[in-house]
Amino acid sequence: MLRTALRNVLAHKARLLMTTLAVLLGVAFVSGTLVFTSTLSEAFQRSSEEGLDHVDLAVRPDQDTDAAESGPGGAADLPQDLLDAAAGLPGVAAATGEATGFAALADKDGDLVGAGWDTSGGNYDAGRDGTGTDQRYPMRDGRAPERAGEIALDSATAERTGYAVGDTARLSVDGPVREETITGVFDTEDGTVAAGGSLVLFDTATAQELFTAPGEYNRITLTAEAGTSQRDLADAVAPLLPGDAEAVTGAELAEEQAADIEERTGGMRTALLAFAGISLFVGVFIIANTFTMLVAQRTRELALLRAVGASRRQVTRSVLIEAFAVGAVAGTAGLAVGIGIAAGLRSLMGTFDVAVPEGSLVVPGSAVLASLLVGVVVTVLAAYLPARRAAKIPPVAAMNSVHAAPAGRRLLVRNAIGTLFAAAGGALVVAGIGADDDGATMGLGAALLVVGVFVLTPLLSRPLIAAAAPLLRVFGVPGKLARLNAVRNPRRTAATASALMIGLTLITGITVIVDSLARGVDRLAAESLRADYVVSMANFSQLAPEVEDTLARHPEVTAATGLSVSPALVADETSVQYVNGVNGAAMGELVDLDFESGSFAELGGENAVIDADTAERLGLGLGDAFPVEFEDGEHGSLTVAGLFEGNQMIQGILLDAATLDPHMERPTDFQVMLRTADGPSEETRDALAAALGDNPAVLVQDKDDVSEDIAYMFTLLLNVMYALLAMAVVVAVLGVINTLAMSVFERRQEIGMLRAIGLERAGTKRMVRLESLVIALFGGVLGVGLGVFFGWAVGEMLRAYLPTYELILPWGRIGIFLGLAALVGVLAALWPARHAARLNMLAAIKAE
Repeated sequence: MLRTALRNVLAHKARLLMTTLAVLLGVAFVSGTLVFTSTLSEAFQRSSEEGLDHVDLAVRPDQDTDAAESGPGGAADLPQDLLDAAAGLPGVAAATGEATGFAALADKDGDLVGAGWDTSGGNYDAGRDGTGTDQRYPMRDGRAPERAGEIALDSATAERTGYAVGDTARLSVDGPVREETITGVFDTEDGTVAAGGSLVLFDTATAQELFTAPGEYNRITLTAEAGTSQRDLADAVAPLLPGDAEAVTGAELAEEQAADIEERTGGMRTALLAFAGISLFVGVFIIANTFTMLVAQRTRELALLRAVGASRRQVTRSVLIEAFAVGAVAGTAGLAVGIGIAAGLRSLMGTFDVAVPEGSLVVPGSAVLASLLVGVVVTVLAAYLPARRAAKIPPVAAMNSVHAAPAGRRLLVRNAIGTLFAAAGGALVVAGIGADDDGATMGLGAALLVVGVFVLTPLLSRPLIAAAAPLLRVFGVPGKLARLNAVRNPRRTAATASALMIGLTLITGITVIVDSLARGVDRLAAESLRADYVVSMANFSQLAPEVEDTLARHPEVTAATGLSVSPALVADETSVQYVNGVNGAAMGELVDLDFESGSFAELGGENAVIDADTAERLGLGLGDAFPVEFEDGEHGSLTVAGLFEGNQMIQGILLDAATLDPHMERPTDFQVMLRTADGPSEETRDALAAALGDNPAVLVQDKDDVSEDIAYMFTLLLNVMYALLAMAVVVAVLGVINTLAMSVFERRQEIGMLRAIGLERAGTKRMVRLESLVIALFGGVLGVGLGVFFGWAVGEMLRAYLPTYELILPWGRIGIFLGLAALVGVLAALWPARHAARLNMLAAIKAE
């Protein structure tokens, strides 16, 4: 039986080709994902470890300290005294203080360097006397920065930008432009630089002024002397640590960075594997269809095996062995293709200015194992039911040319099960709209509904395909024959159409959700903002107060406010609540909010305005006073002077910036809103940008720019989804080709007879193409219908978080999706139609 099974694989290798390709593509997606993400993770991990070569112990603020103990401001930075004490401990070879943060560098053309990756700044630690060297950053050219106005650049950024020692570079830390002289170019193993970022070094005093505070660091690193272990060093430092600081060994720091890298690449891995799973799920339909048709075509052969003594179990095993062989071949080939895909993706990242640290391609054992397991298990499981049906063929069927068990009762049971699943799934999807379970109910309902529709597809095929009869009549006899062929075997038609249905359901649903979200966010910005411009950093970091001051003094500006955020403990709560500082006198002109009571006019001094949901959660009403502990630990009392309807842009507790700023460690704004005398225009935008020094790190955007940014973000997300789901559609196309090709083989006698009684070759081709077109459109209609329903349901659930959400049905793109489904049908039929038309009619009629 083993030899028989393997010979059958070789005998039907052409018919199994599409199945092999479908499994191969799914496995390639899986293995490529695992190899690509493992390569990225390994490269970043190696780069991080190289950056920690000189770190045996790191002392840092303990951000996990309980808020009730440390206050809402969190852990403080580390003082110079701690660095000096740590440097004098026995066993310490070197101690380095680090003051780091964001620093946006412009190239010689004024464009931002390192966009999309960290553009960071730090200090060159030359010791207390300023005469030492920093072992982290060996100088390649020039010297280290020694005073304000001097910087050093990493060598990779210098090569990328063309900067050299003696050049003047423009950069920004928090808004205002700084022009600095480059005094040196250094080498570094810093992981962010290896990944395409940039690093700018200042002297320690300047870095502390920019990123921490004079005499303070945000990390201290120690290098141990020979013979001193990292744990010994940690024990020696422990008595020196303040209560809100912690010591982490170099080994522990490496583990943390490895976990962080794994988390970042793990999200990508999970997303890509989900799409690989979709492709494999679609491939299941093709595999099941293929083996069902092969079993039907080999009725005599299998029945004869039974007649000469083969048991049912042996016949079942025979078919499963064939599936195993196909899966093993597809899995092995898929692994090889996946490795090629991973190598290609890594090279492709460079063309998009996304640098990856150097390193070899990593093929983990999990990728090899997963490829073989996925290829074999998916194929064998999909072939199991056809194998069981093959075993049930009675030996007497060997006397007949065809054996077909009566299907009426089975279809009746199938339709009843499908109706039950679909009804339960639809009910759960609707119930999930208001459920507070993070979409679990809706997800379960969606799965049940898709399964229910799939089970019901044979029942749905007849009426839906019959609806196309008037259009098919235009094509005469080939059109009528195509319709009859499409409904002749409802199960086969259903399995073929369902593969395409899955892909179009996801594509349509995602399109509806993303377009609707984009419109909702756009409406939110348009309805909530009266400001003509919103100014922010390009990476949405903090702006210095000087930015608001500069813009407020501009002759074009009639109203301006910065929006600052500060942690606080309010109304006796133990968890941190963020409060916002604004210019109360200008807010009414810059935003449009619905007040239940009070207004921005009352905002000032100890008065605050609160969104209604926050007030209800805190148990506050108009006129109520509540205690507050600010970021600096100072206590005070605020009074509710207004209640407004919050939204995703403006919500929480708002108080006057003059009240909040004195309590902030470093007063900053995350954005500045402006209103101008003559409204938005290119001239006004240019004038505002010029007032800020034409800073490439600062965005000056009007409402249209904000909307375009939103639209671009959603469009980019949608295009990524389309690219990933394209694999499922390609697999579905293979399914249509496979079904048609095997159907043509099954019907060769019939086709030969039709040719003999006058059906021309062109008519034969048209018949097969129209059959394919009808099946593809049937799957397309089901997919679009389900996708729209799911898009509506998810949108209704999102409306609770985004009141301006508006359901958008992109009819143009839905039409394109159906047009693509039709194109899939036409293209998939090219080879089977040509094969059908070239059949020798006499040989076909004679064939058994």
